[in-house]
Amino acid sequence: MSIFERYLTIWVALAMIGGVLIGLAAPGLVQLVASAEIASVNLVVAVLIWAMVYPMMVNVDFGAVAGVARQPRGLIVTLVVNWLIKPFTMALLAVLFFDYVFAPWIAPEDAAQYTAGLILLGAAPCTAMVFVWSQLTRGDATYTLVQVSVNDLIMVVAFAPIVAFLLGVTDIEVPWQTLVLATVLYVVLPLVAGLITRRRLGSKQAIEAFSSRVKPWSVMGLIATVVILFGLQGQTILAKPTVIVLIAVPILIQSYGIFAIAYGTAYALKVPHRIAAPCAMIGTSNFFELAVAVAISLFGLHSGAALATVVGVLVEVPVMLSLVAFANRTRQRFPEPAT
Repeated sequence: MSIFERYLTIWVALAMIGGVLIGLAAPGLVQLVASAEIASVNLVVAVLIWAMVYPMMVNVDFGAVAGVARQPRGLIVTLVVNWLIKPFTMALLAVLFFDYVFAPWIAPEDAAQYTAGLILLGAAPCTAMVFVWSQLTRGDATYTLVQVSVNDLIMVVAFAPIVAFLLGVTDIEVPWQTLVLATVLYVVLPLVAGLITRRRLGSKQAIEAFSSRVKPWSVMGLIATVVILFGLQGQTILAKPTVIVLIAVPILIQSYGIFAIAYGTAYALKVPHRIAAPCAMIGTSNFFELAVAVAISLFGLHSGAALATVVGVLVEVPVMLSLVAFANRTRQRFPEPAT
């Protein structure tokens, strides 16, 4: 790892602080970036995420996709955790904290809004950023792509029913434009670009050399994304610091808990680390664009539910970086990949 990658947590922390300061010092610039949005997908952030995802897509070998069927355990762990555990544990934690633990400090109507926002986060597993976390843990690019793709297909049919059941709302309208646009921008386009790049490079050595050259751009894209996200939410962070912290508590417990369940299960099932790490990251990370879009459509732009989904965005990067570090430190405990 380069010095830049080794101290990535420090750069991200500085990016968070810098983002808030930029949001305060140049609100006009922040609003300009915020206005570049289609269907709740910010195009500036989308370009940066594309830059993060593309280097890993270059490593996707379509010839190896069939091999996923011979190693189904990682995919099974991902699907069980994402769809049978995660949405319900998030709902349970939200109710526990906002209806009971934090009840003395939060009005009941606000508590209900925050609970709704967290439920939306819990029902939307990650689509894009998991490729970054997978790359940082030296995950299997092809297997990660299959895991994300299967999750996306399930999300199309399962997201609305799960959210409707947990919220007690029957008229959930999934923002298909957001779902489709994000999938195209974060998965389809970089995948096509990666495939074209692989074909032009030809040899394995050339592909590996190219990947090494473009990998720093992925990390720089992550830093720039953090600056923008915290710049967009700088005013909110400073205006409601206590509320932000309270909302973050169940998100943190959920994130580390879900990772422990998925990672621990993968370890018990002797799943190779290159599959186990991304397997756990997908459930821990969230499809925040979808969660934010649904929160706004159901409860309004300035609702507590929308705020809760935004807090999920702010918490995600530091949490995921800590889990990336843990996964890398525990790599040797996992079985060697089959040759």
